[in-house]
Amino acid sequence: MVLSTTEENYLKAIFKLSLKSPENISTNNIAAETQTTAASVSDMMKRLAEKQLVAYEKYKGVQLTDIGKNIAIELIRSHRLWEVFLVDKLGYKWDEVHIIAEELEHIKTPDLISRLESFLGFPTNDPHGDPIPDADGNINNHEPISLNELKALEKGVIVLVKEQSTEFLQYLDRIKLNIGSRIEVLEVNSYDNSRLVRIAAADTVFLSDKVSDNLIVKRV
Repeated sequence: MVLSTTEENYLKAIFKLSLKSPENISTNNIAAETQTTAASVSDMMKRLAEKQLVAYEKYKGVQLTDIGKNIAIELIRSHRLWEVFLVDKLGYKWDEVHIIAEELEHIKTPDLISRLESFLGFPTNDPHGDPIPDADGNINNHEPISLNELKALEKGVIVLVKEQSTEFLQYLDRIKLNIGSRIEVLEVNSYDNSRLVRIAAADTVFLSDKVSDNLIVKRV
């Protein structure tokens, strides 16, 4: 089946939305995710439904079919492996790789992706902490505990960055917070839920509630 880049991007967007809710995905939510209009989404859903990639009924939302889900997972797997390659092998920064990987993910050569995964040593997570689906499409998602759920004197390790905008990733670089950073919450401000944290047992920094909410941690 030959699909356009736009069609594939819609499948990927629907899959990501489905991780947040198992119910049918509304066209409005898809429009927000893809930064387009609800009318454009409706037209695309009809096209994808004709190709049996989504189950779509007007006013009742959208679900991926098994075929559509498999295509979406393959795209995500490819994208995240390319991000690892760009950072680990070509020296790109983690805020520079998303757009490049968006282009590379659409290369339809399964053997290339298999060889890429082997060359990289079978990584399980991309540079932002997102889990990489294995060859069978299995995804080991992180337990969704954000930094703003840790209480004073609790410790954790950063395992995932939810917001991956260039500005946010560059901000994290400036304060030396990255995947694998060990942090300890020193105090929590009850007024706005901002918190003072110690990074790697040395530097301390104040983080807003918004920043903390976008950092997924593993308690240690």
